[in-house]
Parts: sequence; structure tokens; C-alpha cells
Amino acid sequence: MTTPDPRPTIGLWTGTLDGVPARQAQDAAREIEAQGWQSLWFGEAYGREALTAAQLYLSATERLEVGTGIASIYARDAVATAAASRTLHATSGGRFVLGLGVSHAPLVERMRGHLYGKPVAAMRDYLDALDAAPAAVAGEEANAPRVLAALGPRMLELSRDRTAGAHPYLVTPEHTATARETLDAGDADRPRLIVEQAAVVDPAADADESVWSERAHAHLNIYTGLPNYRNNWARLGFGEEDFVRGGSDRLADAMVTRGLDATVRRVHEHLDAGATTVLLQVLGESMAVPPVEDWRRLAAALELG
Repeated sequence: MTTPDPRPTIGLWTGTLDGVPARQAQDAAREIEAQGWQSLWFGEAYGREALTAAQLYLSATERLEVGTGIASIYARDAVATAAASRTLHATSGGRFVLGLGVSHAPLVERMRGHLYGKPVAAMRDYLDALDAAPAAVAGEEANAPRVLAALGPRMLELSRDRTAGAHPYLVTPEHTATARETLDAGDADRPRLIVEQAAVVDPAADADESVWSERAHAHLNIYTGLPNYRNNWARLGFGEEDFVRGGSDRLADAMVTRGLDATVRRVHEHLDAGATTVLLQVLGESMAVPPVEDWRRLAAALELG
């Protein structure tokens, strides 16, 4: 199941491409590749359908790995996901990674109208159905690498045992080290550990801490209301006082870096803790505007070009 990924890589995670029309989003993907980033990941909630978006970005680029972080298992049945991901894998020359997750109960039940099952059991059943899905298209028999959105020990173990690895979101380097231990406890060769890290690198934040603070707390606002993140933060030593909407200053400081130097240090902390890929989510002035200049400054600081 595991696709070895021994070289550490650095990419971007962004939801901002949903804020611009398709052609501009493709232009942004080309710019990301030109800046030296090695991968582009994005989520699936209110914006573009994840696998359609992946094709949009893959078709605009030549070398960039594109991953779904995550495609919800409640958005498509397993046969549709298997077929689409095989097509993306074949037509992109193996540049697509299928990141899967159970999403969140409010999105699944209120918006999609499905029943939200027990996360690990639901994911296990979905993986069974993916494995059983027919591969009937010539030249598209191979599956794309799969990783799971995983925070807790049981989902990390399922990632290790059934997929190419894990994609944790909103975590610390300490969580990365624990996740690496869990993933390495199996028989597979070094499973992928693709870690997201939020950052504010706008020069205005260097001069004015309130710029960082406003963006960091706004970023955390929705997540502090979701049980899976709160539970994981509790395992990392945070308490109820940290889970006010938008998060405490302590939580924001742990989850969102401020400035280029701090962000570069955090990248290396995740890599040293066992991440195979670090995905930087740069928080700009608006979630509807791709922060192209901030990406460029950060790419230069990381010496990606």
C-alpha cells in the first residue's frame, strides 16, 4: 500500500484558489510551480468539488504534485472516487495524491444530508469499497497513492495499515513526532507524513503583531468549534481555556507561525520530527485572494527556487 517518499518536500496548502475563477486559479497553480513549491494541496467544503479541482491544477502544471486535503468520503461513493482518482493518476503521470477524510458532522449532516458515522469505522468501510471498485478502463488500472486525514491514534494506525500514510492538519511538531512513531510501527517502508502548517508572513505582521493575531484567530475560529480538533489539542496538552472561538493566544501561537524566520524554523522542526512533506498554509489578507507575493517571499526564504 505504501508509496515510499524518502525525500523531504515542501508544498502549499490553500483554500484561496476557490476565491478566483478557474483560469485565474490555473494561473496561480502555474505560479506556485514556478516559485519552486513541490506540491499543492487544498480542501473540500463549500468550494470546488475536490477531484475536479485537482484536474484543473494538474492540467495547468507539469511537475507539481497535487493532493486533496481532504476529499470527503461523504461527497462521492467509493466507485466514483476510485475511477476519478485512477484517471487523475494516469493522466498526470503519477502527480496526484488522493487525501481522504471523514470531514465533520455539521458539513456532512446539515449541508450534505448524510448520517455522520463513527469516523474510523466509516473510513475503514470506505477503504474496503475503494479496494473492491472495478478498474475497467484501459491504461487506468493503477490506483493513486492514498493518505488519510489523521489526528488520533486509531486513524493514524488505519493510515499506516491501509494507505500510503497520513495528512495531519493543525498540529505541532510534537504531534508530528508521535504520528511518525505510530506510522513506523507497521511493516511498510516509511509511510508518508504530510503535515499542514499555517503561517502569516506578510511584512506587516513583522511590524504589527495585531496583524498576525487577527489572522491567526480568524483562521482558528471554525476549527475551535469542531470536536476532532479540540480532542486532538487536548491530547497535546491544551485545555478548555484554549478552545474559545478563535482560540487562546497560546493555541494561536502553537498553530500559526509569525514571520519568515519562525516559519522556516517550524518547517525544519516538522521535518526533524519525521514529516516527509510540510504544507504551508499562508494566511493572507483575505481567504478569497491567493497570497501570491507572500508565497514568493516564503519560497525565497526556504530557498526553493
